[in-house]
Amino acid sequence: MGDLFVWLISFFVLIALLVIVVYQLMCLADLEFDYINPYDSASRINKVIMPEFIIQGALCCFYLVTGHWLMLLLCVPYLYFNVKKYLDKQHLIDVTEIFNLLNWEKKKRLFKLAYLIVILFLSLFWLIWSALEDDEHM
Repeated sequence: MGDLFVWLISFFVLIALLVIVVYQLMCLADLEFDYINPYDSASRINKVIMPEFIIQGALCCFYLVTGHWLMLLLCVPYLYFNVKKYLDKQHLIDVTEIFNLLNWEKKKRLFKLAYLIVILFLSLFWLIWSALEDDEHM
């Protein structure tokens, strides 16, 4: 029964990460179609970047503590990318360069989105697997 709760928590944390990345993509799309100005777009995206990094780090620690090594190994490259961006001071979007880097920023977030969807499906698989396994033992 414990594994079921671990996978439920993992599932909802991954949904939260997906929402944050989709929000960033929506802000970039709004900027591309001139619905909002560069300052508003950059400030909206920059507000959610640190929570995204913290949630991802907490998810990796969660997998480490619960002993789900495969999921930890799958999440480490994303965590490494985030930590590297943070340490290089390239994690925030610059208002003056946002139009020059718009396509790169969108591609980066689309890659994050695809990566998180794969991790989400794996988490969902293990959630269903552990629910069926717990059902067999009852």
